[in-house]
Amino acid sequence: MLKTLSLAQVADLIDGKLDGDAIHSANKLVQGINTLKGSDENNISFLANKRYQDDLQSTQAAAVLVALNAKVDEHLPVIRVDDPYLAFAFLQRFFHPDLIATGKRHASAVIDDSATLAHDVDIAAGVVVGANVVIGSGTRIGASCVIGDDVQIGSDCLLHPKTVIANSCILGNEVLLQSGAIIGSDGFGYAWSGTKHLKIPQVGRVILEDDVEIGANSCIDRGAIGDTVIERGVKLDNQIQIGHNVRIGAYSIMASQVGISGSTHIGSGCQFGGQAGLAGHIKVGAGVKLAAKSGVMSDLEAGGIYAGAPAMPHRLWLKVSALTAKLPEIWKAQRNNIKHKT
Repeated sequence: MLKTLSLAQVADLIDGKLDGDAIHSANKLVQGINTLKGSDENNISFLANKRYQDDLQSTQAAAVLVALNAKVDEHLPVIRVDDPYLAFAFLQRFFHPDLIATGKRHASAVIDDSATLAHDVDIAAGVVVGANVVIGSGTRIGASCVIGDDVQIGSDCLLHPKTVIANSCILGNEVLLQSGAIIGSDGFGYAWSGTKHLKIPQVGRVILEDDVEIGANSCIDRGAIGDTVIERGVKLDNQIQIGHNVRIGAYSIMASQVGISGSTHIGSGCQFGGQAGLAGHIKVGAGVKLAAKSGVMSDLEAGGIYAGAPAMPHRLWLKVSALTAKLPEIWKAQRNNIKHKT
């Protein structure tokens, strides 16, 4: 059943203020959010990126979420808010709420007798739950997930289909795993014996604290000795590799294909662009921002913005990049200068 809100109720929900023609249509009902181009009179839209400014003139949306100081046509129906993108997120969650677990258990699921599941945990088809597993209230387990022995999963978690949680790993509350995520795979640890690579048993765990999200087909390796820890509120995109004994600080966020080698420690509130790669056994301070494809070989100071491979301060990287394009010209001039002197 579609949810509806009046424009006045929308403004109340997101602490916004009706402006323009929206003032005269406060009772207008809307049923969801869409892009500026895709909206009709039943939708709210939003402007969070100046690239889409021109679409304001043609949008059919009932109202548009804009910043408090945004300059728009005085007749355009708008709702002014502190942060249009954050307001969009709140409304999207209202119109598309999470499903609520009700305790459904598919007959094909295999649940060890020693497992302890809250009464309202949902278990879909083909799920395997190992010995001594504990799963908290409100958690939903998607089809074909595998949960190893001695795993602990908190309340209100969501495991999308075909995720794997290996033995002894711990998930806090409100953890979300996208399809194909593997938590607790063996760390990449070998010693050369002189004749072959001798595998080192990986006996640590992975701990995902509350409100962590792991993207599709991402792998978090268990510690070799001790634990790999992903702290509260961390968000990892798809196809990310986290090595053994890595620690990622609270509320850090990383785009697709980031790779972090073993025993590296990341501070809180860091932001990494896609395909950034980090060597092992280094420390990255809190609040560091890494541009896409950065290669980090050594420690980085807190609060810095870095780019390039090897990673360097962003301003220096801009200068280096500008010079790189001019190297053939510089070399030609230098070579001619040498010839002239000789």
